[in-house]
Formats: sequence, structure tokens, C-alpha cells
Amino acid sequence: SDEIFAALISTIFISEAVTRIITYLSDAHSATLTHDVAFLSIILALGTFSVAMMMSRFRSSRYLRPLAREFIADFGPAISLGIMILFAFGFPAVQVKTLSVPDVFGTTTGRGWLVDLFSCPVWMRWGAALPALLGMLLVYMDHNVTTRLVNNPDHRLQKGEAYHWDQLVVGALVAICSCFGLPWHVAATVRSLNHVRSLATTEEAHLPGGETRTQIIHTRETRLTGLLIHGLIGFSLLALPLLQMVPQPVLYGLFLYMGVVSIGGNQFFERVTLWVMDPALYPRSHYLRNAPMPVIHLFTAIQVLCLAALWIVKISPFGILFPLLIALLVPVRQLIGRFLPAGDLRVLDADEAPDEEASEWV
Repeated sequence: SDEIFAALISTIFISEAVTRIITYLSDAHSATLTHDVAFLSIILALGTFSVAMMMSRFRSSRYLRPLAREFIADFGPAISLGIMILFAFGFPAVQVKTLSVPDVFGTTTGRGWLVDLFSCPVWMRWGAALPALLGMLLVYMDHNVTTRLVNNPDHRLQKGEAYHWDQLVVGALVAICSCFGLPWHVAATVRSLNHVRSLATTEEAHLPGGETRTQIIHTRETRLTGLLIHGLIGFSLLALPLLQMVPQPVLYGLFLYMGVVSIGGNQFFERVTLWVMDPALYPRSHYLRNAPMPVIHLFTAIQVLCLAALWIVKISPFGILFPLLIALLVPVRQLIGRFLPAGDLRVLDADEAPDEEASEWV
């Protein structure tokens, strides 16, 4: 369930970014967008993605001092964002679409800040119960799956997880935000994973056969970064005129980067690539050593079907049932245990690879 949900979020980020980039081509072809605007938009999007990817790999570079390499790798996305924004300013005659930001701080429709919960009819309050149940399932699954992924043993975290406390805080925030008509707050999977990995100290481990893998030595566990990040998000309300100058294509490139980076470490994607990989060149992974290939491929195929079902429901008119399908991943996993060997499933479900049998996938 963790792998499928994480794969879904990564796919959504990549799909939305690629769709937007392709739209520039189609709009230019249909003459709804000038060619220079479309060309510059594509350059900004792909440039942001490329620069961010290059800087994220700077940690293993031989250039500069360790502190400088760490800084560039950790703040690569923000640096690439600034570089491409400056690049866009170099073409003042090409009017690329920028962020749609209001001129003043207020509600979207001009309504009052506090929502009158008793202004709707009684039947509507009862009628909202079923959608609310689905919303509860989505919030619960989204938050807990993200927390489980963050607390993966590969991240070498030492402090307690506090799942129940986290859920209590999220529930309180949902209640408060609902009273003011604000978006619900829940753990952001892609951003949370990128955050915890940016706090990690890594090294390249050399395996038998000449393979290498990046492993986390330890992670700096601190509340300071989260506090500063969300403080800056709040501070952005004071910088609305500056946000109006940010080109939209730059953000699409950033979303593409976040989606691609979050793929790493997801064993599901690694097992999918085995379908088109030369068996003689399979990575030296623990599950390939301890589980038969037919079981591995069958398990992966079931996950692909589950991911496809989630995606189809998400984009269909029945999208309101999307949280229900996420919850159904749990009984599906229990059903798999009835016809696949328990020992093989334990290998495939392992949270981390044993040190002596770890793998690397890019």
C-alpha cells in the first residue's frame, strides 16, 4: 500500500508537469499561443528541471568544499528556480504567463472569513456525511502512509514516530480550517520525503561486482527546518507583488523534478523495470536473491493493476470514490497473502534491504 500510494503521488506530479509542458506545444500549433512564448516556456520548465537534477547530484561531486557541495545539493531546487526566473527576465519582449496572485490579502470570493455552518439546510448537513467519510479516509490514509514512508528504516531516524499525536494535530487542523473555509492540512508525500532526505548525510557504498549505492548514514532530526519553511510560506503573503513575477513554467519544471526525485527508493518502480531489463544485469537486491522471479513479477503486476485502478478512478467522473479505493489496498494486500508464499511476501514487504544485500537503482 505504501509503495502504490507513493507511486501514485509521484505519477501525479510527473503527469501534471508533462501535460502542462506538452500543452505549450499544442497551443503553439493551434496558434492560440505565439511560438516565442511557447518556446521560452518549454525552456524555462525543462531548464528548471535539468538544473535542479544537476545540483541534487552535486553532493557526490569532487569540486568545491564539502560544505559548499552540501549547500548546493540541499538548496538545488531553490537555486534553479532563481536562475530560471532571472533567465526569463532576459527576454522582456516575450510575455510568459506568470502566477495568478491577488493584489490584496483576502478570501477568493470576498466572503467573510468565518463560515456559518448553520446557514445550510438540515438535509444538506446529513447529505454531507458520506462525502465526509470518504474525505476522512483520504486524510487518514494520506497522512499515515506519508508518515510511514518518512519513518522508513532506510532514513536512520532515531526519535519516536508519534503517529497518534500527528493524527490528533491533523484532525484539529481539519476542524479549524473547515470553520474558516481554508484548505485542509495533511502530510505532503513528495515534499516530506524530499525534506527528510535533504537532512540526511549519505555516502557511496561499493558492492561486490563493482556496483555502488547511496546509503544514508544518519539524518539530522530537527523541528527548526519545518518551522522555518512554514514561516517563510506565511511570510510569502507579504510578498504578493514579487510572486506575481514568477513564470508558471518554472514551477512546472520544479514539479517534474519533485516527482522524478521521489521515484528513487520506491522498490515498486525498481521491480517494474525488471520487466524490460536483461536478467543477466539485474541489480544485486535482497528480494531477487530470496524470492523466485514468478512471484516477484506477479506481485508487481498486482501493484500495477492497483495503481492503474486508482488513476482511472481519479480522472473519471467517479473521482469522489478515490479515497475508498485507497482504503481497499489494505484488504487487497491481505488477499494476496492467501495465494502467495508468506516467506516471499515478507521479503518483498521488507522496509529496508539488509546491508549485505542492498541494491542500487537509478
